[in-house]
Amino acid sequence: MEETQPAPPSVSIVIAILNEAENIGPVLDELAEAFAGYAPFEVLCIDDGSTDGTPESVRRTMQRHGWVRLVCHRRNAGKSAALRTAAEWARGKWIVTMDGDGQNIATDIRAIADRLPNLTEAPSPLVAGIRKYRKDTVWRRIATKIANPLRRRMLRDDCPDSGCGIKAFRRDAFLRLPVFEGMHRFLPALFRLYGHPLICHPVDHRERRHGGSKYTNLGRAVAGTFDLMGVIWLRKRTRQAVSDGDGHTVGTWIERHDPF
Repeated sequence: MEETQPAPPSVSIVIAILNEAENIGPVLDELAEAFAGYAPFEVLCIDDGSTDGTPESVRRTMQRHGWVRLVCHRRNAGKSAALRTAAEWARGKWIVTMDGDGQNIATDIRAIADRLPNLTEAPSPLVAGIRKYRKDTVWRRIATKIANPLRRRMLRDDCPDSGCGIKAFRRDAFLRLPVFEGMHRFLPALFRLYGHPLICHPVDHRERRHGGSKYTNLGRAVAGTFDLMGVIWLRKRTRQAVSDGDGHTVGTWIERHDPF
């Protein structure tokens, strides 16, 4: 008698974490409550070289929740590298990202996951969480008010909150994007560059439970400026072929030279 294999998850929830030992357990427990009764899903935690016992916190949670998986980087490689690792390991057709610091709300992740089976457009859309009220420091909100309009004007990505950690996209679409550190801040522009429409989904936001942000305003500004210039270059150098309804690429052809 053949053993029946468990159904693959329809959604992979991805959490890139760095030194969030106190936060990640409650985040996963909250997801368990929000996704009670949901179709097969998984939560993929990518530990990006934590030094505070974060992997151990995830492993303790895995004893309660069998749908949690853990992948560890041996050293810190950055959030964009963590998302790429997640996409390579994820088993779900759709990926939903969230932060591991407790500022995102699990019910918002569930609401987005519920929308995904109905998104059948081609190319597949990117769903971007848009924070209604940011619970960050005054200086962080000021920096965001300056950076967001500049990014939108230069990249024309039509996303009012590109920095929100909540995003949903097809795994195969993400794996076709160019990879560079900082790309996670420009997903709306990159997906749009490859023809994927944007859907904005309002989400809630709350104050961090424990610890502090891994980024300073100055560090984010310096790195963000270089990354912005790089994405502008990508926009100018990327050309996409257009396919017709029969799966043929318009404007290209294959020549065949038979010897007889």
